[in-house]
Amino acid sequence: MIVSEKMKAVLVHYNQALTLYKSRKFVEAKEEFKKGLAIHPEDGPSKLYIERCDDYIADPPPEDWDGVYNMKTK
Repeated sequence: MIVSEKMKAVLVHYNQALTLYKSRKFVEAKEEFKKGLAIHPEDGPSKLYIERCDDYIADPPPEDWDGVYNMKTK
């Protein structure tokens, strides 16, 4: 499978954002996910993580958070 230069750029931002997210740096992670979306606006995973970042910015997870997102609605 050949990955376009555009998608490679998106992946750079996505991977950086995911690292920030797992480090509980939700504001910074959100900004990095948004950079990926600026390149590829249809990137579903980045959109999803932006929503999760917003949730955790508003209501941070507990200190012993293991990175698992618990859905609030079904």
